[in-house]
Amino acid sequence: MLEKLQSQPADALLALIKMYADDEREDKIDLGVGVYRTGEGATPVFSAIKGAETRLLEQQDSKSYLGPEGDMGFVQALMPYVFGEDATMGGRIAGMQTPGGTGAVRLALALAQRAGAERVHLGLPSWPNHVQILEDLGMEAVPFDHANADGSANLAALIAAIDGAAPGDLVLLHGCCHNPTGIDYTPEDWDVIAQALERNGVLPLLDIAYQGLGRGLDEDVSGVRGVLAAVPEALIAYSCDKNFGLYRDRVGAFYVMAQDGGTLDTILSNANALARATWSMPPDHGAAAVRIALRDPDLTREWRTELDGMRDRMRDVRRQLAAADSDAPGLNLAALTEQNGLFAVLPLDRGQIAALREEHAIYMAGSGRINIAGLHVGNIGKFIAALADVTQR
Repeated sequence: MLEKLQSQPADALLALIKMYADDEREDKIDLGVGVYRTGEGATPVFSAIKGAETRLLEQQDSKSYLGPEGDMGFVQALMPYVFGEDATMGGRIAGMQTPGGTGAVRLALALAQRAGAERVHLGLPSWPNHVQILEDLGMEAVPFDHANADGSANLAALIAAIDGAAPGDLVLLHGCCHNPTGIDYTPEDWDVIAQALERNGVLPLLDIAYQGLGRGLDEDVSGVRGVLAAVPEALIAYSCDKNFGLYRDRVGAFYVMAQDGGTLDTILSNANALARATWSMPPDHGAAAVRIALRDPDLTREWRTELDGMRDRMRDVRRQLAAADSDAPGLNLAALTEQNGLFAVLPLDRGQIAALREEHAIYMAGSGRINIAGLHVGNIGKFIAALADVTQR
């Protein structure tokens, strides 16, 4: 029976990782993999997480099952950072732990599908796994253009998608630090989005994967909070991979906002059943470390300081690239200072991307997406010179 399966194409990013690893040039630059890197090119464990893990090692007295909802102390400790002072919105928001943000997105979509949803409006380009999850579930992805050519968000396309949505449709929105473009909606845009969602009754799925890496912890979710204040119900997917550096530990959370507490209980019973049938129970270690870090004021301060340093470094890289705008005509590097997070998309064609790789040992996705954190004082000059070379031919 298994012989009936057809070979699937290799993941393009995994292929890029192998090419980079096989390249023996000492000055090679990796801008493909979506992890944060320091100015020395390392992806370290947060010191706040190291401190929390030390306490976990000393204090944890069992590794028994937690249940499909996972570590509820972790889920609740995150909520004030995501939702603000009234973290439950008067008892209308609750959640559960998931294996990474991917698990949260998958659970949110499966839950919406169980409730009758068939179509999801999605701004493209987007994180590639969004479409893959929709296709695997058999849901329809209805695309609209996320970005304008000038490097701003295409608000008009989103509002048209919301206004044209059918009853029961979803709209998937990146909460901040858009992957792959880095192009976020402005606070004024979010006000318009909230009004459109309130007016048309489309169910929002808010994917928050990079809180704290854009403008600040509160600033990065101010738009999300505005939407939640305007609509009766919403689905929220959250990832701790980037802002706690817990990539391989797969730490995420799924939250749902319902019209009332009674409805919330029913929704969560379905979410728990779906989680039980999918991964049974989420991994515990990373979530436990986050819970400890967020419950201890000293570790929380340490985490926030580390997060501030990451954000400041990436903003500095953006400023340096923007200053070289005239060296690489047509790329609009100046717009990078208005964008946020780990990623940006440069309008390079495949020939230019291949030339960067083959002639300059610079590796990036075929879409032109670059990881801003892959650049630092030791290689940004080389990168800018290489861009000038391939764009001025």
